[in-house]
Amino acid sequence: MVTPEFQSLKMKYGIVGNSYGLNHALDVALQVAPTDTSVLIIGESGVGKEVIPRIIHDNSRRKHGKYFAVNCGSIPEGTIDSELFGHMKGSFTGASSDHAGYFETANGGTLFLDEVGELPMATQARLLRVLETGEFIRVGSSEVRKTNVRIVAATNVNMNRAIVERRFREDLYYRLNTIPINLPPLRERKEDIPMLFLKFATEISEKYNMPPIRLADNMAKQALMSYKWPGNIRQLKNITEQMSLLEKERLLTVDILENYIPHDRETTDLAVVGGGSFDEGVHSYEKDRAMLFSMISILTQDVNELKKKLAAATGTPADATTAVAPVLPQLATPKADQPIYTHTDEVEFLDAEELKGDENDAASGEALAPSIRDNEKQLIARVLNKYNGRRHPAAEELGISERTLYRKIQKYGLD
Repeated sequence: MVTPEFQSLKMKYGIVGNSYGLNHALDVALQVAPTDTSVLIIGESGVGKEVIPRIIHDNSRRKHGKYFAVNCGSIPEGTIDSELFGHMKGSFTGASSDHAGYFETANGGTLFLDEVGELPMATQARLLRVLETGEFIRVGSSEVRKTNVRIVAATNVNMNRAIVERRFREDLYYRLNTIPINLPPLRERKEDIPMLFLKFATEISEKYNMPPIRLADNMAKQALMSYKWPGNIRQLKNITEQMSLLEKERLLTVDILENYIPHDRETTDLAVVGGGSFDEGVHSYEKDRAMLFSMISILTQDVNELKKKLAAATGTPADATTAVAPVLPQLATPKADQPIYTHTDEVEFLDAEELKGDENDAASGEALAPSIRDNEKQLIARVLNKYNGRRHPAAEELGISERTLYRKIQKYGLD
């Protein structure tokens, strides 16, 4: 049951909607607020996750303490530890003075870690220690400091997949996920879409001092509700602003909406940034890894065979030509507590320079490099021919991203 107090809470924080999923998330936030339990907010990008930590802080015993919101995905990996835990003067280039990090500054208050799934693995280990003991160490210092901070985190990452791919620590996930709060996507709150549209249209009208746009009839309302809104509330607000500023008609019909709402109404997928190999729409690190090992093995055999032929042609003793040792066993066994990769960019074929063999054998290196490039070119050409030039299935079979495949096609003139 939605009480007057509940509606007052929504008005205070500008929350619009009465769907069950939204009301349940707000109810859980209010229940957990008086405690110091860690909370993990889970939801797609654009659903409004940032309002939940504010509600939790304002209704907690820490409400008179400081509140900091940190976007973990926007801070470079090289400075994230310094921002969170602080640093000492001279600890790195540019550290001209001592600096207190967010954990130190927010002592006694609440720290909201948005996009926590983007934290580097090393930083995750330090965060786990703070959550378990309240202790941290500034960068460049050996002094252990204490902090009393309530952590609320949020993510739009599939955490189970991130754990499997060793991009996120399982122990940290369970520590953060003491109380999970799931915010539903807009496509699961269809009844809230007209109210949100009206809210945004009114705000934009007041901001730019113009008549507000309105939906002409029930058909226009249904058209707005039938779209999947992959960008969620943020996308709805942006499109409402576009129509407010660009459309001369203030009464929006279905025909007018069609000019602004994307035509692919069935998809809920956003454009993928950074490329990658895909398995049901998700980048597969295992496929990249397997393809890389396969290429290394093939190229290693080719290099050793060419070295033997070179030795026979020049009369050089066979033992004078250094064979390239297989590298598969060493690469195939990463440490259990480390991620398979140190970054999330796609894996590419090895450059010819990396497999030249004996650096002192310049003539041998010059002879081998073209052969390695030819092997790579032939492999790509063969797979492209198999799929009649279609890059997506070719990239999947090769185990690389379409972006990498495109660069290779341009490099070798395989258009």
